[in-house]
Amino acid sequence: MTVPTQNVAVAIIGGGPSGLTAAAALAPDVDVLVLEREAELGGIPRHSDHPGYGMRDLRRFMSGPAYARRLTVTALDAGAILETEAMVTGWVGERLLQVTSPRGVRTVAADAVVLATGARERPRPARLIPGDRPDGVYTTGQLQNLVHLHHAEVGTRALIVGGELVSWSAVLTLREAHCATVAMVTDQPRSESYAAFRIPGRTLMDGPVLTRSRLVSIHGKDRVRAAVVENLDTGARTTVECDTVVFTGDWIPDHELARTAGLAMDAGTRGPVVDAALRTSAPGVFAVGNLLHPVDTADGAALDGRHVAPAVRNWLRRRDAPEAGLRIRTDGPFRWVAPQLITPNGGSASRDDLLFWVDEYRRVPKLRAVQDGRVLGTARTPWPAAPGRVYRAPWSLVARADPHGGDVTVSFA
Repeated sequence: MTVPTQNVAVAIIGGGPSGLTAAAALAPDVDVLVLEREAELGGIPRHSDHPGYGMRDLRRFMSGPAYARRLTVTALDAGAILETEAMVTGWVGERLLQVTSPRGVRTVAADAVVLATGARERPRPARLIPGDRPDGVYTTGQLQNLVHLHHAEVGTRALIVGGELVSWSAVLTLREAHCATVAMVTDQPRSESYAAFRIPGRTLMDGPVLTRSRLVSIHGKDRVRAAVVENLDTGARTTVECDTVVFTGDWIPDHELARTAGLAMDAGTRGPVVDAALRTSAPGVFAVGNLLHPVDTADGAALDGRHVAPAVRNWLRRRDAPEAGLRIRTDGPFRWVAPQLITPNGGSASRDDLLFWVDEYRRVPKLRAVQDGRVLGTARTPWPAAPGRVYRAPWSLVARADPHGGDVTVSFA
């Protein structure tokens, strides 16, 4: 049987904030097809029913579902074709996508491909937490899906594993489900989230934030009965009586398509290596959002979608192959940096920001960029560098790099 082929100018894989924003930016000029594997568009915000979305990209303060609907309507109004329940199952050639949906199997031939597949939280098995295997163990995404979309009951006493921004989102979701948060566990010396979320979030909890601690086991037969938490400094163990455990944070990009495409991958982010224009190592293939920097806020990811549009248009006009670039590297407490490449015509990064993930808290951080023993620039940010959230620093740190020199290393001064 012959598989039909559909030709499009731009295929965007993923209908979350970054994918929909890219579609809205590109669709007035070229034909754009968005392929979303879920039955609804909008990504994670559509089942995150609390305010805090849209501040950076839309200059509005919205709930997650309202934000998802707004981005969807904007992409539709721009002329993009939005297809749901469409899974890209692989590559059958250069920018040739195999798409499987209830409507059958087909090939999509695109002049440009934008990967906007996002990120996911690692579940319990990936975190190697021993103990029993009862019901009542969720990731934040599973919890929000059950509560906000299916209005299901999830328990009465919950332990949250993690102290990131999404962890406080889980507190709100549990409260809506009439489930008390009896404890939050983080291995950091303080909760990693912004004070604007952490301080009011504490008023919604019925128990402590256990810092410098880790979950060591879960117990229960049919349902979670208790969890054992260990203090990392003293080794003391505490049994927390609970019937629900929510694993939050510990993000990994949905990078399967990027890997099978043979793209150059970054060991730190575990997503594709990109330059400031968000070009990957494959001609005509771009990447945006939390595939590149897991996990940024939804509006931060959406701004990637807006930023990539000029580079996609330029590729459609000129078909220039990606140029060799200098790597941006990190040392010390930095886990990763994005973007990772400085290319001659890559321009400046989205929002003129370098993005980092750090494993050590710095209240007033000062950074230094060095190339071949020469200091390119220094910068001090008024905001702290903190584990559990993306840390932003000015792109000007690396903008003066010699394109013919060696790699650039960014570190704390």
